Amino acid sequence: MQNKLEEIIASIDISGPVPEEGDQRQYYYIKKMRDYTAAKSQELGRNLTACTVTFGCQMNAKDSEKLAGILEACGFDVRDEENSDFLIYNTCTVRDNADQHLYGRIGRASHYKKENPEMKIAVCGCMMQEKTAVDKLHKSYPYVDLIFGTHNLYCFAEYIYEVYHSDKRVTELWESGDRIVEDLPTDRKFSWKSGVNIMYGCNNFCSYCIVPYVRGREKSREPIDILREIERLASDGVKEIMLLGQNVNSYGKTLEDPISFAELLEATTKIDGIERVRFMTSHPKDLSEDLIQCIKRNPKIARHIHLPLQSGSDRILKAMNRRYTKEQYLALAEHIRQEIPDAAITTDIIVGFPGETAEDVDETIDVVKKVGFDNAFTFIYSMRKGTPAARMEQVPEDVKKENFARLLAVVQDTAKEQAERFAGMEMSALIESVNEEDSSYVTGRLSNNMIVHVKGDPSLIGSFVPVKLDECHGFYYFGHVLDSDETRQVEL
Repeated sequence: MQNKLEEIIASIDISGPVPEEGDQRQYYYIKKMRDYTAAKSQELGRNLTACTVTFGCQMNAKDSEKLAGILEACGFDVRDEENSDFLIYNTCTVRDNADQHLYGRIGRASHYKKENPEMKIAVCGCMMQEKTAVDKLHKSYPYVDLIFGTHNLYCFAEYIYEVYHSDKRVTELWESGDRIVEDLPTDRKFSWKSGVNIMYGCNNFCSYCIVPYVRGREKSREPIDILREIERLASDGVKEIMLLGQNVNSYGKTLEDPISFAELLEATTKIDGIERVRFMTSHPKDLSEDLIQCIKRNPKIARHIHLPLQSGSDRILKAMNRRYTKEQYLALAEHIRQEIPDAAITTDIIVGFPGETAEDVDETIDVVKKVGFDNAFTFIYSMRKGTPAARMEQVPEDVKKENFARLLAVVQDTAKEQAERFAGMEMSALIESVNEEDSSYVTGRLSNNMIVHVKGDPSLIGSFVPVKLDECHGFYYFGHVLDSDETRQVEL
């Protein structure tokens, strides 16, 4: 993949006019920046350095891999936040604490810039699609050199060039964007697994959520481009991929030749070298029977379905604009349990949505008990300006916290019960890291997304190994790698 990148850059003629659009335009600026960084590095007696700091979801993490790849292609060495010449924050705006965390980090970055006056600071991502956030950066953080949003992330190389060849702050914000630019550089965090964006944006407009306003309307990538990307990843040693979208079940609807997500998922599993496929996230209102049957018959697809509930109260679900009822959700979860008994079902739940009462939370707790979630990500409602929920009557903070504590206790008990059902089983684990607490152990992830710690050395990282689950510790297991005498055929 690196050789292909170098071939593309070598083919670009920077003595001619700037290409009008697309990846050729960005490669033009990458090549121009290479000349600049080479000259500047020679002047300084060291290489220029860069760092990408990510807030938020898996899609933001994937975007940051692209940002880092472009920086490296421009001639920067990737370093830590404090000692970088170019520092970029890729932002999230789903919850208020993410906003506050960002402002704290940018404030700290002012000290880095005093130590290195030539440092450039950039801020991009979802938060930059909100006018109030951009206005605050302009007013309170004048040392930020570059601001851009989600719709024009692919123009990053062009903006880097402008920052280094302009004496003024560069702000490039688009209200919308329907262009998908393929084949730009990327710097993967892991060599053995990778996320793959299959679509961008969201059409659901849940009343509490800012995502459709900052990410835009749904647009799907062409399946041929997705499959080619996965083929390249497989040839580069990737064994596990995660298909990413705000609502993967809506994939393909905007294409000229529509294709369902189940069809794409099926095609993905047929690519040589890919041993496991995950996806994130599904919306309960349109998770199809075709998708359930696709997962059921294909052992390469991870036994893990993340199915955000948000609330178990029909009244609150309607106010949230979720477009399903408690009974519909329960029926879907029960059907998944029947068709794919070994699948883990995880969820998201919001506590403290405007107008929520203790009785509404009781309804949510009832769903948790009936479904038996393998894990749940529980959040206290965070008001986002610009969403319909922000104009509703808010729940007092002390009430939110009291109800959150009640729900969390049930979630933890239920998840522990679900985890215990796997005790003694043999499964395949993808080893991902050395254990942080004991370096004689390595940490792996099972098909159902559960963590297991086993004795082993770093040579196992990136490999699928057969393991036996010996001891359940609530949300994770200790186990051991099966030796040749113990090993039997286990499903991925």
